[in-house]
Amino acid sequence: MSQAPTREVAKRVFAREFNDATYTFKESDDERAPNFALLPTGDRANRVFVVGTLTETEDIGDDSEYWRGRVVDPTGTFFVYAGQYQPDAASFLRETEPPAYVSVVGKPRTFETDDGSINVSLRPESITPVDEATRNRWVVETAERTLDRIEAFDDETNEYAAMAREHYDPDMLSMYRDEVIQALESMDGVGGDDEEEDEAEAPA
Repeated sequence: MSQAPTREVAKRVFAREFNDATYTFKESDDERAPNFALLPTGDRANRVFVVGTLTETEDIGDDSEYWRGRVVDPTGTFFVYAGQYQPDAASFLRETEPPAYVSVVGKPRTFETDDGSINVSLRPESITPVDEATRNRWVVETAERTLDRIEAFDDETNEYAAMAREHYDPDMLSMYRDEVIQALESMDGVGGDDEEEDEAEAPA
């Protein structure tokens, strides 16, 4: 009796870094092996967990419904696409009136455009309405995870950081660090209270 593959942990990542994660890979030749996006901060992601504001929905399908949603966090925009193979997510995008806070769990997808550039989007497994407090908690937790990845980037045993050096510009790390600070400040518009806010919003 074959054992079903275990589901990968959904990584927390801000939109700016997610959209920069244009390199994908598999870790085995098995056709059922998971596909990973290589995060520029030195980790792999088969699934991601994001929270933001759904600002726009549009049915861009020709013969059948194919919904595109824009989900905005403090650093940029996630583009979410759902069609007949994601019926619950497509239904949510069809029925939800923006703007609305949402959480999305899904898989990174890459697409090469006619001019050779790579676009990164999110194929949702689930989309759920959330409140502002949940969005704020996600920002804090994602900031912490991003800083953790940056801190571990120079660890010689970090194989994904080594891959990131090959495929991305390591100078981008300072930009991601700056955006973490800006993301935290964006929640109240006031700098200097980040440490207190971290403690208030961090999960018990």
